[in-house]
Amino acid sequence: MIDGMEHLPTTEAAVTALRALADRYGREIEVTHDIGADQTSRRTAAGVGVTTDADGSLPHEAHVEFGGLPRVRVRLFPEDDALIDVEGVECPDIPRDDVPAFLRSLFDGLAYVKARRFPPGYFLVVPLPGDRTHKEFIPMIVLTPWLSARVR
Repeated sequence: MIDGMEHLPTTEAAVTALRALADRYGREIEVTHDIGADQTSRRTAAGVGVTTDADGSLPHEAHVEFGGLPRVRVRLFPEDDALIDVEGVECPDIPRDDVPAFLRSLFDGLAYVKARRFPPGYFLVVPLPGDRTHKEFIPMIVLTPWLSARVR
């Protein structure tokens, strides 16, 4: 992880790690925060004016957008996972601790697009530490120039 961080216990810790990544790769970063049960996306059942969860905690969700190519947006949820959007391809349920490694693979050029002949299809493949990969189906209509340049 970043500077020895192996675990990102909070949304704010993940945002700090993403700011360090943006600095390392010379990318602009824009961060917005949604704090409170009435503001976060997965708490739609929260009543009006209810800001804490039943256990008294204050949920925190962050939206992070990186400048440059590939276009990357990250949505960090309070439940220790994230949704990463790479050039319009949504990669859901990424563990919060894997988000920095996922982005390093993208920014270092390790991620690629795997083409399948029959039935025709494309998959975004992002290598992660520990001989793991994340694969996500790409509809052919979403194949952007950045994604097309990485087809194998």
